[in-house]
Amino acid sequence: MSFSSDVKNELAALANEAACCDAAQLYGMAEFGRSFSLKTIALQTENEAAARRYTALMQAVCGVAAVHTAPSADKSGMHAVTVPSEDCARVFDRFGHGKAVSLRINRAVLECEQCAPAFVRGAFLVCGAITNPQVDYHLEFSAPYLNLARDLATLLAELGLHPRMVQRKGNYVVYFKESEQIEDCLTLMGAMTASLELMNIKIVKNIRNNVNRKANCENANIDKTVAAALVQADAVRKIERCIGIESLPEDLQELCRLRLENPDYSLRALGESLTPPISRSGVNHRFQRILEIAEDL
Repeated sequence: MSFSSDVKNELAALANEAACCDAAQLYGMAEFGRSFSLKTIALQTENEAAARRYTALMQAVCGVAAVHTAPSADKSGMHAVTVPSEDCARVFDRFGHGKAVSLRINRAVLECEQCAPAFVRGAFLVCGAITNPQVDYHLEFSAPYLNLARDLATLLAELGLHPRMVQRKGNYVVYFKESEQIEDCLTLMGAMTASLELMNIKIVKNIRNNVNRKANCENANIDKTVAAALVQADAVRKIERCIGIESLPEDLQELCRLRLENPDYSLRALGESLTPPISRSGVNHRFQRILEIAEDL
């Protein structure tokens, strides 16, 4: 089962506190379903829980017995819910559309503060999708009409979100790409479990990325240390071969021997091993002198 299906199952299981919110949720499902007109009101979805929720709300809110067709009996392979043609006018009247076809959201249906989130929840159940946050951050609503998509984007903006909109394959897509916006949208719709899961995935991703960055940084530092140590050791061997380490000042002799004996030591470790110990910058200064002597040779 996909992450999107899990979210829809969670949303479909939620119960609204007020009858007006049930109506708002059904309105969102009806307007953003496959068809919403005086002649045909129908829904197609892969999610069985969404289809059953739509059927139950249609009965509770409008007193209409919608026909639910399972995928095995539907040629499209999806759950189909259809309102009998003789009842379409009743549904239209219930949501204030009268006899004229309206492609806009009737705000009068959204009676209380919780009606707008319930409407958005209904819309997502029938036309929404969310990518698995393990892969990418993306949540969208796909609407068949421009004005309907614009109305939804406006409603989401009024609820404190910042959606974007694009046309794709004849539909108008209202979407979010930022993980924080997706978290807020899930919370608004009531998908608290999914929102918390997304947050946890983000935390794990951030920890993993920080560990990887730290490891890469440490590896890069190790590579630099090894490369510098090889250059220093080559210079010491050149001096040993040409004039002998004993020809160097005593402070340089000790450092040369330490480098040959400890090729993996950092400058700081070498400095702490000298007698008396010196700082990293002091060791670096002495190696600059050793490299200059080797270059002259």
